[in-house]
Amino acid sequence: MQLYTVRKLMEKDTVGTIKAVAAAGYKQAELGGFPSQTDAQLKAARDAGLVVNSSHFEWDSLVNPTDNSYQDFRKIVDKAHAAGLKHLVVPYLVDKNRTTLDDYKQTAAHLNKGAELSKGAGIRLSYHNHAFEFQPLAGGRTGFDVFMSEFSPDMFFELDVFWVKVGGAEPTDLLKKLSGRIAQVHLKDLKPGLTLPEFGKVPEDAFQELGDGILSWEPILKAAQAAGVEHCHVEQDQSPDPLASIRQSINYLARL
Repeated sequence: MQLYTVRKLMEKDTVGTIKAVAAAGYKQAELGGFPSQTDAQLKAARDAGLVVNSSHFEWDSLVNPTDNSYQDFRKIVDKAHAAGLKHLVVPYLVDKNRTTLDDYKQTAAHLNKGAELSKGAGIRLSYHNHAFEFQPLAGGRTGFDVFMSEFSPDMFFELDVFWVKVGGAEPTDLLKKLSGRIAQVHLKDLKPGLTLPEFGKVPEDAFQELGDGILSWEPILKAAQAAGVEHCHVEQDQSPDPLASIRQSINYLARL
């Protein structure tokens, strides 16, 4: 499970919240905000018996580097290696990095360099999508099109199937198209009735527990397995009761 789901609960009680995640049946946790926000999360997760292989990290160190040698990112890679992480994930892009196709090309170039650096430390670098990457830009081409064509063989995707659907693409089709290039997948369901595609924000109640929305999970999971996906993480960005939501989602998966 991606711990972003329970971020507000962890602000009050990190240890107790992560124990509840483990008690719900999850075996692995994905962190966010590495390295500045994750020390307590990492310790609590491992103390609770959860495996921690992956974390979203402070992406500006790579996407908007302060020097040509990527020293800030190199420090993050060193810390991730020391922490035993196997995956680092770019979780987002701000507007200045995604306004034009050239912006996406420049971002891809930085990520390719980062993938090369992280590979040397035994860490796989991935990019986590939202919906804005699927918005048509010049000539109808999208930022995601740029990433698919420009990413090096060392640079992977962490495919969020919710945002793929919101952006107007089909998750199973994209999983098949990117076979061998997707390291991890985020699982969250989408409320029926939204007008799609939508490339910006969605209502908070758009985020649903697995099985309560419009995504077809058996085909998605089969396609993920066939594509060589290493890890799947349940995530629900918004919920009035995150612990109840993650219990419902894992119970749904157990019945498939």
